[in-house]
Amino acid sequence: MPLTTQPTWQPKMQSQMYPRTQLKKQPKMQPNIQSNIQPNMQPIQMREAFQPSSAAVSWTRNALASSLCPTAAWVALFTPAVFAALTVVAVLTASGGMAAETIQPAAGVRDIGSRRELFVDRFLVDRLDKLTMRLHQPQLAPPVAEPADNLEYGTVIKDGELFRLYTRDGRGAKFDGDAVEVTRYCESRDGIHWTKPKLGLVEIDGNRDNNVILHESPFCHNFAPFLDRRPGVPAEERFKALAGTVKSGLFAFVSGDGIRWRKLRPAPVITYTKEYAFDSQNVAFWSSHEGMYVCYFRHFLDGKLRSICRTTSKDFIQWTDPIPMRPNLPDEHLYTSLTHPYFRAPHIYIATPTRFFPNANNRTDILFMTARGDGAFDRTFRQAWLRPGLDSERWENRANYAAWHIVQTGPEEMSLYTTPFRRFTLRLDGFASLHADADAGRMTTKVFTMAGDRLVINASTSAAGAVRVELVDSKGEALDGFRMNECQPFVGDAIEATIQWKSNPDMRKLKGQPIRARFELQDADLYAIEFQADETRQVDFRKDLRGVFEQRC
Repeated sequence: MPLTTQPTWQPKMQSQMYPRTQLKKQPKMQPNIQSNIQPNMQPIQMREAFQPSSAAVSWTRNALASSLCPTAAWVALFTPAVFAALTVVAVLTASGGMAAETIQPAAGVRDIGSRRELFVDRFLVDRLDKLTMRLHQPQLAPPVAEPADNLEYGTVIKDGELFRLYTRDGRGAKFDGDAVEVTRYCESRDGIHWTKPKLGLVEIDGNRDNNVILHESPFCHNFAPFLDRRPGVPAEERFKALAGTVKSGLFAFVSGDGIRWRKLRPAPVITYTKEYAFDSQNVAFWSSHEGMYVCYFRHFLDGKLRSICRTTSKDFIQWTDPIPMRPNLPDEHLYTSLTHPYFRAPHIYIATPTRFFPNANNRTDILFMTARGDGAFDRTFRQAWLRPGLDSERWENRANYAAWHIVQTGPEEMSLYTTPFRRFTLRLDGFASLHADADAGRMTTKVFTMAGDRLVINASTSAAGAVRVELVDSKGEALDGFRMNECQPFVGDAIEATIQWKSNPDMRKLKGQPIRARFELQDADLYAIEFQADETRQVDFRKDLRGVFEQRC
């Protein structure tokens, strides 16, 4: 895997999860799906797959690199089983041979490395005392003076300094995939002021003076492009898309510039015949977390509810058998999923589906869900994220759709676009928070390991509020130098603020050690945390280790 540097921003002063009962263990590469959403159940446990910490990898690299290596062929002796065994040894050694802690089994220890973790689910949350998990509604921005085309099924991509927008123009279509549909393209340098370039690519009504990039049935109904971030992707395939209907199947498209597109192959890459499917945006992306392409597409769950299926691919051509994700609550249709990796924490997938009630005057609103890897969608927040509001037109049939992708539009801001063309804003990482009112409360994390040098938080307090933190060992005993009464309280509002303790203890000694954190909040919101390292990187254990062998041998 490539080196990945997290973006750095300068500080500026300013319900429980409802997992499903486990089914039988799924085959390899299939999602870990659960059958029913039930209230008041314990949070879902992490996957059983062992993932070595960076401390373990570092120790194993150093130990083996310094050992004798007669020939380069010796590397071939290291099978997956041997590497797994070495990893276990590395973990025990890096942690001083510490056995599993008594509060929580070793299999339940979260390895968060130096990743940013958001409080959009209960992944890290063990106990809440007088705190709540709060979902934050996006704020409607002023009307756009230079809007893009109206969104029907829309996609927004941030490509460097350029914002690209794609949308269906139904032009009075009578059915899905009607020949009159086209796909239009707009651009912006700030995500606020948009242009409609006259591309001259497609003749519409006898004229090429337009911004149409595609006019081919049935693909313009739900053409869903994305920027392929897979390392080594060919320049001419930097953009990819899926499009099609249940009759045609989903075809793969590629482009080098995001404007001129071609089919990757003359046949569909994904087909599905179990029930009606594909009749809205079917979204795919490269997952750096999973190391593969992931697609979430629309289907009819049990032939009754509009819902979401998942399939994966290593090459964007051959896809695994689709697995129903079953995120629906009773009588709840999910018209789209719009699932994508959050750009500041790509191991967390954000979904902003339209919730649809066909038996209640076709009313719609927009939800907020998350997923981690191949796990089930998390429904910590079951309420609407965006309500129809005071605008009577938003209460009409299918009147609320979000565009695919939430994008950064400022140093402290990200934007969500919705129909017909409105922009909503949130602070970075600000989907949800741990929230405290005037009375102080605490959150205790689950046991985790980290690989950082300092603790950085995204938080906001009132003038009277504060955030304090203490670190404790796996048995709950406060660690010297990191006690709550030694923490210098954070007061203010910052996207990134470093937590300090009075004696300035060395956090590096805690790398790879199973610990917990206790956060004390008063009149404050905590949006995200990160045990930040000087160099944040993702480690492919086997690939990283083989490089050392090859150099030494």
